[in-house]
Amino acid sequence: MTTFDDILEEAGKFGRCQKRIFALLCMVSMPWAGVYVGIVFQGFTPDHWCRDSAVVERRQACGWSLADSRRLTVPLVNSSGVLQQSSCEQYKVDWNSTGLTCDTQELDLSKTPTTACKEGWEYDYEGRQSFVTEVNTLLCTHRIFTYLLPVCYIILLFGRKMSFLMSNLLNGIAGILVAVAPDYVSLLIFRTLYGFGVKGGWVAGYVLITEIVGVEYRRTVGVLYQMFFSVGILLLPLLAYFITDWRWLQVVITVPYIIFLSYYWFIPESPRWLLSQNKKTQAVKITEDMAKENKRTLSKNIETLKDDNADSSTASFMDLIRTPKMRKHTFILSYNWFTSAVVYQGLIMRLGILGGDVYIDFLISGLVEFPAAFLILFTIERIGRRLPFASANIVAGASCFITAFIPDSMFWFKTVVACIGRLGITMAFEMVVFVNTELYPTFVRNLGVSVCSTLCDVGGIVAPFLLYRLAVIWLELPLIIFGSLAFLAGGLVLLLPETRGVPLPDTIDDIDSELKNQQTTNLLPNNNVTTNKDPATV
Repeated sequence: MTTFDDILEEAGKFGRCQKRIFALLCMVSMPWAGVYVGIVFQGFTPDHWCRDSAVVERRQACGWSLADSRRLTVPLVNSSGVLQQSSCEQYKVDWNSTGLTCDTQELDLSKTPTTACKEGWEYDYEGRQSFVTEVNTLLCTHRIFTYLLPVCYIILLFGRKMSFLMSNLLNGIAGILVAVAPDYVSLLIFRTLYGFGVKGGWVAGYVLITEIVGVEYRRTVGVLYQMFFSVGILLLPLLAYFITDWRWLQVVITVPYIIFLSYYWFIPESPRWLLSQNKKTQAVKITEDMAKENKRTLSKNIETLKDDNADSSTASFMDLIRTPKMRKHTFILSYNWFTSAVVYQGLIMRLGILGGDVYIDFLISGLVEFPAAFLILFTIERIGRRLPFASANIVAGASCFITAFIPDSMFWFKTVVACIGRLGITMAFEMVVFVNTELYPTFVRNLGVSVCSTLCDVGGIVAPFLLYRLAVIWLELPLIIFGSLAFLAGGLVLLLPETRGVPLPDTIDDIDSELKNQQTTNLLPNNNVTTNKDPATV
């Protein structure tokens, strides 16, 4: 029986057709960066304090400076062990009292009762207009919604092409609704709708491109596809610098998703997925069109085409935890998905609370993501998967710990170490994707990746809560937590088997058999046993 991989040998494993589709889909990765971490700019929170109209009038009448009026408006509070002027409380003073003078030195308000902000906030900042400055209630009383906004993302994935198109349609509609949201409740609702499609479309593109290329190209196109997300990371601060209104920035981020709807005429459905759905006629037609565009001729009997990698309909969650080794793999991979999301998103969002030049900091931290892709491509077939994967997590964890204890006076050294942490966690994030596929049997592989990657979404929800809540106690405390999570992830990866040069398992018995362990041992460096099989070819 002819398999789809057999047909690809003749139709072209990475011909003109696949290159065209790959180029189109890589464009999808770039705007996702704006959705995933654009909160750094759209939710920018400048230095602020309670507004008191009576104090503003006195400031104008008495010639007070902004610092004087702020000192007379808000009390000092303990923040991270340091006394700072409050952002959410003000002195309860009747400024119309005849006993008050313009001499600020005579006014001692330290024992004056305080109250919550009554008239909104004043800002010592001219620049970005974010939804935080526009929807003032997000600053104190409803700050919980600020934490929720960047994490309302849910996977919607059924099929490949149709899922991709439906996701982009939803992205376009919901993205524009976010841009015109009148208040924080509607903003939260529309942002949640936005999340239904964004990740689903990105994942659909990832799966589609890896399913239509030859086996030896899958990891390369997968890594490069993710690298275009890093291109989006670089473009985001440039866009945010010139587009200072968060609503217009939202429109610019959303427009590409509307353009992507034109892909209906330019990309095909995945033949592998069609075969798994018993839609052989459509699969054959698409495969013949691919061969024609690649200027290749098919000689094999394409009518007998089937997909050996189609998932069994009997696969269930219980298969992922059926045996001790399967449970171990599921736990470790799920934890690594979770940690990668927490540390990656946490380090990016941290740039928004440091008080430096967020544009330059964001740009520098984005640049370090590119070496991650090249390090993966260079090491995984020479060294293997386990060591680079574990090392990436450990480097990320060590960098977080070291950064936390470097004094702010050593700014550039602190920046360099933090960037190394970004490099490490980016590499770990990209590696967990394909390592996940190599550690599950064929019939349960897709289910295993879907279940484990769900922890990525949980990590995205946890990250902002950890960052904002713990930073109030100590600004560097989130780094200690991130470092601990990454260290543990690296240690757990070392408990996984090496998969370089080892055929992909077909059954759960393959996972547990001593023969499989022996194959792994024999294929380690310094052994004489070699193989011509790439894991992805089985």
